[in-house]
Amino acid sequence: MIRRENKAAIGIGSMVVFIAMVLVAGIAASVIVQTSNNLEIQSMETSSQTITEVSTGLRVVDIEGQKGNRQIGGTWYNDTIHNMTITVASRAGTLDVNLGETVLEISNSTVKCILKYNTGEPEFVSQVPSDGVFNCVDGTDSIFNQSANTFGIIELKDADDSCDEDAPVINRGDMVMVCINLTACFNGCPERTDVWGTLIPEEGSQALFTFRIPDIGSDTVYDMY
Repeated sequence: MIRRENKAAIGIGSMVVFIAMVLVAGIAASVIVQTSNNLEIQSMETSSQTITEVSTGLRVVDIEGQKGNRQIGGTWYNDTIHNMTITVASRAGTLDVNLGETVLEISNSTVKCILKYNTGEPEFVSQVPSDGVFNCVDGTDSIFNQSANTFGIIELKDADDSCDEDAPVINRGDMVMVCINLTACFNGCPERTDVWGTLIPEEGSQALFTFRIPDIGSDTVYDMY
């Protein structure tokens, strides 16, 4: 008499199913672990960037302008601002801000100019002469000898020597002047002209400013902000 036993076959099938479940669970667990690691790395990067964006930034301390001449129909008028300085400092808690990568947008409500740090001459002055800011020269040229898309820098405070000609980086306690040639940008700004602009660093919050050119009289230098 032949007797058949199917118990072994059933046991092997159960083992195959069990092994398959273990493999699927292992794969799923590895995917979850990998995903959680990626999320952790991404969250750390996001939090670091958010802290930088919130805490880092520039602020405008003061804006001054120098009176100059303009020609209209062959006649010269001494009633326009042709050189301008924007005194800039870092915000509280700010990390390093590279002014070499900072963009300045400025408009007189008719023309808008985009300026970057001038990598040629003249570009950087580390000491203000005794005869005033608007007489600063780099080499033999005035620091205000800029085009409509460049600005120069005058260093005012830099205790840690982080700001220099090749890398104008400012941090806590530093203060500089951004020098603009308004004649190149707008052919000068006559009195009662509305001017607005934005200093946009590579990272961090922007510095906004807006002002109106005051009535121009006999003075040479005017405080505009």
